[in-house]
Amino acid sequence: MTGSWATFGADLHLDLAAAAGGRGLRAALAEALREAARSGRLAPGTRLPSSRSFAADLGIARNTVAEAYAELVAEGWLTARQGSGTRVAERARVRREAGAPQVRRPARRGPAYSLLPGSPDLGGFPRTAWLAAARRAVTAAPNEAFGYAADARGRVELREALAGYLARARGVYADPDRIVLCAGFAHALMLLGRVLRGRRVREVAVEGYSLDVHRELLTGAGLRTLPLWVDEAGARTPDLAGLGPRAGAVLLTPAHQFPTGAALTPGRRAAAVDWARSTGGVILEDDYDGEFRYDRQPVGALQGLDPDRVVYLGTASKSLAPALRMGWMVVPPDLLEEVLEAKGRVDWTSSALDQLTLAEFITSGAYDRHVRGMRQRYRRRRDELVAAVAGRVPVSGIAAGLHAVLDLPPGTERSIVQAAAWQDLALEGLARYRHPDSPMPVREALVVGYGTPATSAWTPTLTALTSTLP
Repeated sequence: MTGSWATFGADLHLDLAAAAGGRGLRAALAEALREAARSGRLAPGTRLPSSRSFAADLGIARNTVAEAYAELVAEGWLTARQGSGTRVAERARVRREAGAPQVRRPARRGPAYSLLPGSPDLGGFPRTAWLAAARRAVTAAPNEAFGYAADARGRVELREALAGYLARARGVYADPDRIVLCAGFAHALMLLGRVLRGRRVREVAVEGYSLDVHRELLTGAGLRTLPLWVDEAGARTPDLAGLGPRAGAVLLTPAHQFPTGAALTPGRRAAAVDWARSTGGVILEDDYDGEFRYDRQPVGALQGLDPDRVVYLGTASKSLAPALRMGWMVVPPDLLEEVLEAKGRVDWTSSALDQLTLAEFITSGAYDRHVRGMRQRYRRRRDELVAAVAGRVPVSGIAAGLHAVLDLPPGTERSIVQAAAWQDLALEGLARYRHPDSPMPVREALVVGYGTPATSAWTPTLTALTSTLP
């Protein structure tokens, strides 16, 4: 016999048959309750239901429950006081801990400060405004929004909000019907890798400095990655023409090359589009931090040059928080059905309620206000970083995003990264992002993220490290 109580307002599964062992119901119930307290499923102080309601839930006599309670009170497992009901005794905690083996877990502690790139200021998440948007969104949501998703593209409310925002802020041609919502950039890239493989694409060009995680996702889809040379003008897209039929797609970060910080020049943007048009290739545009440009208006998305050859990919990971797991693709018409087929006919990857909240957050203007505020915050931090190393280390790349590149003398990158670790400061060198097959000369630099920590906390350490450079 199994049971759980519902009238009390809390559920606890009790397997009386397993606890019986040939004994009667009273003994079985008492042993099941002992085991629940011993294992921690019933925490000390938990109030148990009355004998009447518990007996009704279990389908047994009330006297059986009352006798089991009395036995456990006498043993010290339970306490019974007038007006307080029957509760699990505090000494049940002592009994459980006394008989349990003591396992010493090693203390785990990360660096005191982190300058790793890629994370926004999590403390800047607009909690109050987000909650207000969530309340409005849930209040106005149609009943069907709380059911299983019917459209693999995601909620139409968010797709319409994104279409307007991306057109206005990023110069993207974004028909809501061509937007596919997904659980972040990695999910989108997995889907696109599957689509490309299905199209018999075998190789994808990538930037010679790029995230190994993204390269591994493409490799996992059965695609080989070919590195493009990267310099102060971004990826050398004219080299795509020399790849011939070897590459059927290219993954680029045009607005702010990650990690070197370059912006793809107009000539190289045109070369990428010309290559895609002439070969039937596909450009995958990762616009991971396009809203955050500090020295001028942000450069528009490459997708605007040819919406039929470019898949635009964006997320809320940098602008809001990675925990939202919210991303989007603007897909060319001839790829849309294949992307939806790869995703599946039901949107199971992103919460419909989060989608509705983000839609409300955008349309209410709260998203724009938040981005403007964070843009000012990140600009100040970048300025402080540049000032901290001025005269010792040159900072390359455009003034944008959540990281900066500090160029180092040859032979110093590894030692600086190690010295930072010894001083409780997490840093990464540019070598971490180099494609293993890249033909480019080795460049030594630090990729410094300033999204998360307050600059006053790590500036002295970074200043001290760079002051030792030759």
